[in-house]
Order: sequence, then C-alpha cells, then structure tokens
Amino acid sequence: MIERKIIHIDMDAFFASVEQRDNPELRGKPLAVGHAEERGVVAAASYEARRFGVRSAMSSQKAKRLCPHLIFVPGRMEVYSAVSRQIHEIFHEYTDIIEPLSLDEAFLDVTENKPGIPLAVDIAKEIKLKIRERLNLVASAGISYNKFLAKIASDYRKPDGLCTIHPNQALEFISRLPIENFWGVGPVTAKKMHSLGIHNGEHLRARTLETLIREFGKVGAIYYDFSRGIDLRPVETIQIRKSIGCEHTLERDINKRSSVIIELYHTAVELVGRLDRKDFRGNTLTLKIKFHDFSQITRSITQSKELLTLDVILPLAKQLLKEVEYENHPIRLIGLSVSNPREEGEEKGSVWEQLSFEFSDWDS
Repeated sequence: MIERKIIHIDMDAFFASVEQRDNPELRGKPLAVGHAEERGVVAAASYEARRFGVRSAMSSQKAKRLCPHLIFVPGRMEVYSAVSRQIHEIFHEYTDIIEPLSLDEAFLDVTENKPGIPLAVDIAKEIKLKIRERLNLVASAGISYNKFLAKIASDYRKPDGLCTIHPNQALEFISRLPIENFWGVGPVTAKKMHSLGIHNGEHLRARTLETLIREFGKVGAIYYDFSRGIDLRPVETIQIRKSIGCEHTLERDINKRSSVIIELYHTAVELVGRLDRKDFRGNTLTLKIKFHDFSQITRSITQSKELLTLDVILPLAKQLLKEVEYENHPIRLIGLSVSNPREEGEEKGSVWEQLSFEFSDWDS
C-alpha cells in the first residue's frame, strides 16, 4: 500500500487576521469579530485577545470582562469567503485532491502532486510562504500519513506552525497527546474519558475495542483506531452538504412556554426557507437549546419521509421541545437543523457527523 502524504492547512485566527490585515489600526491589538451588545457572541478572536482568555463562541459580555479594552468589529463573511477562494487557488497549484473543512482549513492529499515535489513538508512550506506573500496572512500546517495525525500536527505549534508526524514517531506522539486534543473528543466526551482514567493516548490505547464500544458506542471503534495511529478515511474532494440549520440568540432569556413556542416557530420558518433556497432534503431534525448559563443540549428525531415543509417540521420540533426542561432553566438560544440526506445513510458517515457535531458545537 502506498503511504499517503496528507497536509492539513489551518489559517491562524482567520477572520480576525483578515480584519487586522485590512485595517492597520487594529494590528497588534486584542480584537473580536462579532457584536459587543449584551446578547452578542464572539465569532473569532485575535491572538492578542486570546492571551486574555477570549475565545470564539464566548459571550461578548464575558469577553469584555476578561479583556476590557477588547475591540469588536462586525464580521464580513463575503470578504472571508473571497479570501478563502484565493487560498484554495494556492492549494490547486499543488493538488486537486482538496477537502475543505471550513473557510479557513482544509486537507490536501499531495501523495502525487503537480510540481512533483517528493517531500510533503516542502509543499507545506511553499504553501505557507505563498499565503504570507500573496495574502499577508499566516497559516499553520500539519503533515502526516493520515488525516487524524495531520490535523493534530497543524494544531501542535500554532500560530505559524509547521509540524510533521512521521510513521515511526506516531505511536510515541499519540501516547503523550492529552485526550482533549484528540480529534472528535469534545468537552463531554473528555469528561467521561477522565472518569474512566483515560487522560492521554497511552491510556486510550490500553483499553480494548470492546470496552470503548461499550462506553462510547460506534465512535469507540474510531477512538480505538486513533490511539493506534490508524485513520483510513481518504481526502474527499466532493463535498456533500450534510445539514442545513439556523439558530437565534434571543434578546432575553425566556422560560415561558408560549414565548418559547413563538421563538421555535420563527426558527422553523427560517429553516424551511433555507431548505427551499438550498434545495436540501434530509430526514433528521435536530433541536439545539442553549440555556442562560451557556450549557446546552441537542435532541434529534429521524423520519422515513423528507423534512421539507413547516407543517412537518414544526410539530416534530415541538415534540423534541417536550424533552427539554426549561421552566427553571431559561433559554438563551434556539436552533434547528435538518440533516442525514438519504444518499448519505451509510453507517460510517453518520458516526463522523456525530463526532464533528460535538466539537464544532454549531459555532464554526
């Protein structure tokens, strides 16, 4: 079997860096992309702001408490999308096997590459240099023989990182890796791992496949493989949209049933409009609720029929809402999404969607 050469490119503080690039007065200052009002949320934070503990998905009020001189700027999604396209033009100079994960990160399979460069690390260096010279932005790159390790490597030396994990180093590297840094392990799973005495890759590798499946379900098999440096997923160039969703941060926390139903109705109406515009068809409806203390839950239901219209989606959303106790736990945010397109019904795909759902938290 040919050993793959995979690169993961991740732009450093992408939205905030674009704003600092385009406005010299913002350079070197703590910056948040988002809105500063009471119900605002930080969409992205510069590294200067991160030193104070400011993070994406944090409430604007908390961010300002942590960093009183934090500067807020509104997001410009059309600009970020245009810059992302420029970055991908650079990627295509080396390979057409590109799997975007978001506007600011992607996997590249450079096993066979257009310039014929033998070492993937040299390609990563060139890509980083071209992004800096042409776009005045900074990227981190991870290189390895599979996606899991390339992703881990790109996070290892941020910002402006470059890290290669060779096959003969992989097991030792994974052994030392904190369990929180494993791709697909979010806060909830990390807490459960800790309760089981699993704190790093070495601890995880010591558990049997049967134990991990019993504790974590089908995802346990993925954790089992990851702990051994195994990830057979290819870099996929065809991206199929897996879900359409929308969410509303409310002007005030609510716990009155009539108010919650009204907000749920408005969210469902917006969702139906998005489904129609994108011509998206799916069978699973997910309700997301974020409470006043920023804790959150999701509830899902899958139907045999496609979820397209308000008269189908709204009753299901109300059914899911019945599973949520909010009378003593006021609601701050309501979200709805439709996922699980029929052509993506394979079991493996659904497992990975669940993984990504946990750590992206709908906020990426």
